[in-house]
Amino acid sequence: MNTHYNDYIKEIEERKGEGLHPKPIDGAELLSEIISQIKDSGNASREDSLKFFIYNVLPGTTSAAGVKAKFLKEIILGESVVEEITPTFAFELLSHMKGGPSIEVLLDLALADDASIAQEAAKVLKTQVFLYDVDYDRLKQAYESGNAIAKELLESYAKAEFFTELPDVEEEIEIVTFIAGVGDISTDLLSPGGDAHSRSDRELHGQCIFEHNKQMQSDLTALKEKHPDKRVMLLAEKGTMGVGSSRMSGVNNVALWTGIQASPYVPFVNIAPIIAGTNGISPIFLTTVGVTGGIGIDLKNWVKKTDADGKVIVDADGEPVLEEAYSVATGTVLTINTKKKKLYNGDQELMDISASLTPQKLEFIKAGGSYAIVFGKKIQTFAAKTLGIEAPVVFAPSKEVSHEGQGLTAVEKIFNKNAVGTTPGKVLHAGSDVRVEVNIVGSQDTTGLMTSQELESMAATTISPIVDGAYQSGCHTASVWDSKAQANIPKLMKFMNDFGLITARDPKGEYHAMTDVIHKVLNDITIDDWAIIIGGDSHTRMSKGVAFGADSGTVALALATGEASMPIPESVKVTFKGDMKSYMDFRDVVHATQQQMLKQFSGENVFQGRIIEVHIGTLTADQAFTFTDWTAEMKAKASICISEDETLIESLEIAKGRIQIMIDKGMDNQKQVLQGLINIANKRIAEIRSGEKPALTPDANAKYYADVVVDLDQIVEPMIADPDVNNDDVSKRYTHDVIRPLSYYGGDKKVDLGFIGSCMVHKGDMKILAQMLKNIESQQGKVEFKAPLVVAPPTYNIVDELKAEGDWDVLKKYSGFEFDDNAPKGAARTKYENMLYLERPGCNLCMGNQEKAEPGDTVMATSTRLFQGRVVKDSTEKKGESLLSSTPVVVLSTVLGRTPNLAEYEAAVKGINLTKFKPSSKLLMK
Repeated sequence: MNTHYNDYIKEIEERKGEGLHPKPIDGAELLSEIISQIKDSGNASREDSLKFFIYNVLPGTTSAAGVKAKFLKEIILGESVVEEITPTFAFELLSHMKGGPSIEVLLDLALADDASIAQEAAKVLKTQVFLYDVDYDRLKQAYESGNAIAKELLESYAKAEFFTELPDVEEEIEIVTFIAGVGDISTDLLSPGGDAHSRSDRELHGQCIFEHNKQMQSDLTALKEKHPDKRVMLLAEKGTMGVGSSRMSGVNNVALWTGIQASPYVPFVNIAPIIAGTNGISPIFLTTVGVTGGIGIDLKNWVKKTDADGKVIVDADGEPVLEEAYSVATGTVLTINTKKKKLYNGDQELMDISASLTPQKLEFIKAGGSYAIVFGKKIQTFAAKTLGIEAPVVFAPSKEVSHEGQGLTAVEKIFNKNAVGTTPGKVLHAGSDVRVEVNIVGSQDTTGLMTSQELESMAATTISPIVDGAYQSGCHTASVWDSKAQANIPKLMKFMNDFGLITARDPKGEYHAMTDVIHKVLNDITIDDWAIIIGGDSHTRMSKGVAFGADSGTVALALATGEASMPIPESVKVTFKGDMKSYMDFRDVVHATQQQMLKQFSGENVFQGRIIEVHIGTLTADQAFTFTDWTAEMKAKASICISEDETLIESLEIAKGRIQIMIDKGMDNQKQVLQGLINIANKRIAEIRSGEKPALTPDANAKYYADVVVDLDQIVEPMIADPDVNNDDVSKRYTHDVIRPLSYYGGDKKVDLGFIGSCMVHKGDMKILAQMLKNIESQQGKVEFKAPLVVAPPTYNIVDELKAEGDWDVLKKYSGFEFDDNAPKGAARTKYENMLYLERPGCNLCMGNQEKAEPGDTVMATSTRLFQGRVVKDSTEKKGESLLSSTPVVVLSTVLGRTPNLAEYEAAVKGINLTKFKPSSKLLMK
C-alpha cells in the first residue's frame, strides 16, 4: 500500500545515503497517518511514529502543526490516551509550537470550564507571544464577559511576564575563534547561490557552508569538539562579514554549525550565532543576526599604522598600512562580558563592544530573537489597553535622539513621518531607535521559501492591512525552469498569493508568468517618495522612498505586522558638479562616485552602514536606480534620491503605466492592491503639482556625517570595478572598492564572456546595445563576436517596448539564441559559443544559482556581483574574475574579445544616446 508514511520512510532511507536525518514534517496527511499508528498499540511503526510526532514536526501554521495541536488537545482532555505523552507533556509540546493552531487549542482549554486544565493552559499561554487579532478578540471578549483566566492572562501580558520570567543573558560568554576567510566574506561563502533550492531544507542546506569545503567543515567540527564548553565565533579577518546580501540562510547555516538549538522538539532550527569581522558586519546581514538572537562584533583588530606625528603611513600604492591590534587567529579563546560590554582575552581587555550589546540587542539575545520582542511589545500594549491601565516599562526604552534647532535629512523626515510609538511631538534625529510602518514589501524566490516558513513559524496567515502593496518575484529562478524550480516555485507562489501578495506567477496559471527582476518591480510599485520599503534582497534600494534589503525573516515580519524596527541611520550627502563627457555613460559616474569618495576620505568608506542621500535631481527613477542599486556595493545601509518636482512626477507616471500593465495582465487581487497603488500615485502627483507637498527634500540645516562632491569633469574614461583577484593582500581581493579606468588594461586584457542584464540596466541600455550592433555592422560590414554576449533584460515591459520600437528585431538579427517562454530551458548552460544570447528576463548570471560563466573565465558584466565564485568559479589553471562596467564597454569587449582602448571605445559610441546626467541647477533642500 503506497501511503504517505511509506513514502516518508523511503525518503528517510534516501537521505541516510546523503548523511541526513529525516526531513521535518509539515504535511497534515503524513502526520495523520503517524497519529493513527501511535493510537494502534500493536503497530510495528508505533515507536518511530512517536519520535516523529514529538521531535520532528514543524511548528507554527503548517498543516502538520494543526493536526499535532488537535491531537495534543485530545490527550489533555482524556479523549485519547498515549502512555508516552501525559497531559503535562502535551502542554509542554504545545508550548514549543509557536502560535497558530497551538494558541487556538490553548485558548480553547484556558477559557473552558475545567478549572485545573484551564490553569495549566494559562500557565503555558503566559509564555507565548505569537498571538494575532483573532486571539486578541477571544481574550478581550472573555475578559469583558468576566472570565477570571482571561483577566489573569491579560495581567500577565501587561507585565510582560513572557519576557521578564526568561533567564537573564549570561554575564560571561566564552568563545573560540574560527577564521572563515581573509578579507570581505560574501554571504555566498556561508550559503552559496547555487544551493538556493535547498534553503528551506535546513539540514541539507547546512552541508553547503564554506561553499562545500569539507576540510573547513571538518576543521570547524574539530574545534567544537576541542572546546565543548565554548561558543564558536565565525569571523572575517581583515574584512567585513556578510557582504553582498542579507541571506538568512547564511545565518541559519552559521547557527546550525555553531549556535544553540531553539527547541528540543524542532530539528535543525538553531539560534544565537556569534559572528564578527575586522571591519564589522554588513548592515543588512547584521539585522539577520539579530533575528536569531545572535551577536555581531566589529573587531577592529587591524588598525591603520601611524607615524610619530599621528599621520597614517601608506604603502607604495597609497594604501594605508595596517597593523594588528590583537590576534583572533583560529582557536583563540576570548570572553564576551555582557554586563561590562567588553571583549577580553583572559584578563586583558581588548575592546569595548557596547554597539554589539545595546539594551535592545540584549533583549533579542534574552528572548531568542527579535521577533519575540516585536510581538511581545504588541501583546503588552494590547493587554494594558484592554485592562485600561498604563503598561509598565519592561523593555529598554527606545533611544530618542533630538537636537533642538537642527534640521532633518531626508531619511530622518521619512522615519519621523512613519514612526509609531514615539514620544508625541518629538522630532527624532539619527541614532534614534524607531519602529516604523512599512509601505511596500518584496519577497524574492530563492529566499521566499524561507519567508513562507518564517510566516508559518510566527503563525501569520494574512498580510497586514497597513501594507500598501507586496510582491513575490520569480526572477532568481528565471533562467532555468528545472526540476528544483518546478518543485519549489509553484508551491511558493500559491502560499504568497493566498497570503495576499501580488505574485509573479499565477497559482491558477491564468496570467503569463512574469520573471521580472524584483528590484525593478518594487521600484515601479513604490509610488511615494516618503515610502519605506523592505525587500528580501540586498539590492532593495529604490529611487523613490527609502528601501532596506532584509533577510527573509524581517520580510516575513514586515508582511505580518506592517512594521520594521531599526535605528535612524546617519546620512552622507552626495552632490555633483561639472559636466559629463559626451562619450561617458552614467554607470561611469556611479563607479567614479565610489572612487572619488575613497580618495576624498583617505581610504575610509564613509558610506558604510549609512544612508547615501544622492541629490540626483534630473534623472527619472529608471536611470537613477543605477545609482541607488550600486549603493549596496558601496556597503551603504540604504540610499535616497532627491528629485526635482517635475522629474518625480514623470517617474510616478511611468510607475503608474507599469502597474496598469500588471492589472491588464490580470495580476491584481481581490483587494485591488495594484489599483490602490495607482490611486496613491495620483494623490501624490496632485500634491506635488498643487505645491501642497513638493518632492521630498532635506532641510538646509540638516546634519550629515559627511559631504561627498563628485566632480564629473574628472571622469574622462570608462570606469571598471575590478575584483583584483591576484592582489598579494588577500583582504583586498573581491571588494568593490578597486575602481580602475579603462586605460589601466592597455586595450589587451582578454575577455571570455560578456553579460548585459539584471538590475543595473534599464531600457536605455538595451537600446544602446542595439545601436552599437548597428554601428559595428556599418563600420565593419558585419557583427562578429569574439566572446559570448549574454543579455538578460530585467523586465518583460522592456522586451515589449523594444519589440514595439523595433530594437528587439535588431537584437534578434545578431543573436544565436532567443528565450522561449513556451519551452524554457530545463538545464543550466555550461558552455557558451561566440554569439549573442537573448535570455529570459530575470537575474541570470548575476545570481549565480543557475547559470554561470565557464570556470576561469574573465567576465565583463553590467552586474553588481564580483565575489569569488558568484558569476564565475575558478578553474585549476586560472582564477575566474568578474569585472563590472557600463553596457558599451561590455558590448565592445565581446566584439573584440578583449578590453577596448579609449580610441576604440570613443569610436564605437559616437552618435549613440548614452545614459546622461546633468546636475540639478536647483537647490534640492529647503
